[in-house]
Amino acid sequence: MKKFGFGCMRLPMKEDLVDTEQFKRMIDKFIEDGFNYFDTAHGYIHGLSETAIKECLVDRYARDKYILTDKLTSNYFNSESDIYKVFSDQLEATGVSYFDYYLMHALNSEYYKKFVNCRAFEAVKQLKNEGKVKHIGISFHDKPEVLEMILTQHPEIEVVQIQFNYLDYDNPIIQSRAVYDVCRKFNKPIIVMEPCKGGGLINIPDKAKKIYDELGNSYANYAIRYCASFDSIFMVLSGMSTYEQLVDNVAFMKDFKPFIKEEYTAVEAVKKLIKKQDTIACTACRYCVDGCPKNIMIPDIFACYNAQKQYKDWNSNIYYSVSTNGKGKASDCIECGQCEAVCPQHLPIRKYLKEVVKALEK
Repeated sequence: MKKFGFGCMRLPMKEDLVDTEQFKRMIDKFIEDGFNYFDTAHGYIHGLSETAIKECLVDRYARDKYILTDKLTSNYFNSESDIYKVFSDQLEATGVSYFDYYLMHALNSEYYKKFVNCRAFEAVKQLKNEGKVKHIGISFHDKPEVLEMILTQHPEIEVVQIQFNYLDYDNPIIQSRAVYDVCRKFNKPIIVMEPCKGGGLINIPDKAKKIYDELGNSYANYAIRYCASFDSIFMVLSGMSTYEQLVDNVAFMKDFKPFIKEEYTAVEAVKKLIKKQDTIACTACRYCVDGCPKNIMIPDIFACYNAQKQYKDWNSNIYYSVSTNGKGKASDCIECGQCEAVCPQHLPIRKYLKEVVKALEK
């Protein structure tokens, strides 16, 4: 198994549907080049990720040709019995009889309480005993001390998926390095999500691009290979949404070469330039959207705000109008705080929405 996986949270789209023909082409290239790891979740693309995987992967390849990870998300259950129903729905949606990895999704200190109260760990262990799950894991968004507590209380966890990239490595909020160290302490293999920080490490300042351009590789190359160069990381996920992105990614991960000193130096210089920007560090995971009482497309309007701040482009206002057409505007926020409670980046979203109002609702 190579060290690179296909994250299926951001797939090629045609309007509101997955572009299945392009997705099939991407899968074929991915497998042809020796890769086999796919990652999804029940809520990705409002359920379309799982069904697209069935149509484009499961129905076209033998089960031993791929490794499939799915997740148990807290939105979909309120009791132990609910969990078995959700799991059954996931098997049906993806068309498989078992998952290679099944992760309890997006755990933080609050969600963990719900997983414990609903006996989620016991339910997933039962599914493993029945052969419907090969390996039990968690995906995690919280402080290192919370992860240490969870891994201490649940030694049955076999793998941990964490947010890890060169910008968040020493970020005092995300604490990727400290979380990574906890995984190492408990000898847990690590799956990396957000190596490109939702595209934030691709759309970098021009001065940062120049640093990488002089070395001669793509910006994704440095973001993904940086993560893969760490010990204990056995899988780096990339949410590829075009065939061209996939071709670039598999080219440098097919015969993976760890970082060298010159590349670490370049990354440190790029980090300094990025941190000087006054932008919102949203990764567009969209966890904030589903429960918003005003139906505000928070990641979309943050992207408009960032584009205006970075590039001073006139069309940010146009795209803001598009993003809010039939949806809530930033000024519609009632400051309920639901979005901040679920944000993996711990962003002060309510504060940022007020800044968006000033910048884009003139």
